Amino acid sequence: MNVLDLSEQEIQRRNSLDELRKMGINPYPAAEYKVTAYSDDIKANFNENEKREVCIAGRLMGRRVMGKASFAELMDSKGRIQVYVTRDDVCPGEDKTLYNAVFKKLLDLGDFIGVKGFVFRTQTGEISVHAQELVLLSKSLKPLPVVKEKDGVTYDAFNDPELRYRQRYVDLLVNPGVKDIFMKRTQVIKTMREYFDEAGYTEVETPILQPIPGGASARPFITHHNSLDVDLYLRIATELYLKRLIVGGFEGVYEIGKNFRNEGMDRNHNPEFTCMELYVQYKDYNWMMSFTEKLLERICVAVNGKPESVIDGKTISFKAPFRRLPILEAIKEKTGYDLNSKSEDEIREICKKLNMEIDDTMGKGKLIDEMFGEFCEGTYIQPTFITDYPIEMSPLTKKHRDNPALTERFELMVNGKELANAYSELNDPIDQEERFQDQLRLSEKGDDEAMFIDQDFLRALQYGMPPTSGIGIGIDRLVMLMTGQTQIQEVLFFPQMRPEKKAPRDKADKYVAAGIAEELVPVLQKVGYYLVSDLKDVKAQKIQQQIGEVIKKYKLDITKPSVQDIEAWNV
Repeated sequence: MNVLDLSEQEIQRRNSLDELRKMGINPYPAAEYKVTAYSDDIKANFNENEKREVCIAGRLMGRRVMGKASFAELMDSKGRIQVYVTRDDVCPGEDKTLYNAVFKKLLDLGDFIGVKGFVFRTQTGEISVHAQELVLLSKSLKPLPVVKEKDGVTYDAFNDPELRYRQRYVDLLVNPGVKDIFMKRTQVIKTMREYFDEAGYTEVETPILQPIPGGASARPFITHHNSLDVDLYLRIATELYLKRLIVGGFEGVYEIGKNFRNEGMDRNHNPEFTCMELYVQYKDYNWMMSFTEKLLERICVAVNGKPESVIDGKTISFKAPFRRLPILEAIKEKTGYDLNSKSEDEIREICKKLNMEIDDTMGKGKLIDEMFGEFCEGTYIQPTFITDYPIEMSPLTKKHRDNPALTERFELMVNGKELANAYSELNDPIDQEERFQDQLRLSEKGDDEAMFIDQDFLRALQYGMPPTSGIGIGIDRLVMLMTGQTQIQEVLFFPQMRPEKKAPRDKADKYVAAGIAEELVPVLQKVGYYLVSDLKDVKAQKIQQQIGEVIKKYKLDITKPSVQDIEAWNV
């Protein structure tokens, strides 16, 4: 790495690294360090009458040196704890280098250290560890952001979303509460698995690379398989493969995994997202509604200790049962228009009257979906099952037992967004093929989210699939609801981001062509002259002074050009 790319603190840390190595201290030891206790355990189980010996490890997050004694703050995976360090305890012999040089001067905030000692309570009442041995476990070469708080006001907070999401590792270290969100995410998934396993259902894995992106209406990502010389798709759903397993004789199967949809990004959508899909034989969508509301109530209690969660100032109750409302009734309730028995052309005219933005590629199902999305979806804050979708909107769903124009489908709306989608699954292979053909016609009209025809899935259905109910739940949105987050990026460790923007820079040969020595190019760009044209109209004396400052600061073995040399540059 070029020294000019480093900050002053980074240079100082690398110098400390070199000093440690010269002293024979390995800043990155390989041996196991046997930890016997954690910060939260030490505090929770403190006993005044017991001298408890512990061995702890973690990051050095604070240090107050007071001559021969010091206090340090150590952060491990469970929290933070104070460490009391005295020169004579960690250096019992004549050599005091470990304290005087290593601890006081060569260790930096962010370094990992190991401490052996005993637990005690200080005169101010803080439970601490009295160090008797201290060892460096890993040297940190970049300084952590220093977040300060005074009189209830936080200064220099690491709160820029762009930085937080790109550098989640820093976000987790310096922002209290972020790690807790992801621990709750783990609890959500753990509780869901327990619920399904108790019901006797089997967790499985299905392909991520698929020859046909089936199971949903979405734009896929495309990749190429070199060995097979075929294009494949990152899956948009697990549905069709899980149904194949129901055909194969499983009672109930579920998968929690990544899906990929090459679509928009916003506070509720990420192109790579986690979804759970469950399919159970001999069940219908009415059973699935009851099963789902009990599942979500159990998850909320496991995460929050009660069946309520607060998000964006609103208290959402996951106490079963939830409201159930047919979609066409919901649209009528919000717009005044009854779409029952309406043709595609009639619905298109209604959309125009409602000043909706529509186009000719939209079929009847898409028009109804757009109408619901614009006028209804955002209004359902408390959990609400929207049911009985028109057949045009649900190509994989069984026709409604009482009305063949509808399907036995529900979507669960919470806080104005879809959380789950479920069906009484279509198991009539002839009906399914006709629905796929309808989707093909939509694709030919220009709908790039229409479903592909999966001939192998049709073949599987022809062997016979029992009556089945299935559901998909968006894990990321569920975690948002359970943790009170309004941005999906807050519940993803590493959300998708645009490439980092970097100022355009001329290559070295362009500077050389202007008469500038190549060794000066990094120095000039360090100052901010990224383009040769940036030097135009800048006084030679100023440029010389700036170059001299960089050479001196970074102790570079470069000759500073004269004013006359700079004036001769062809810029």
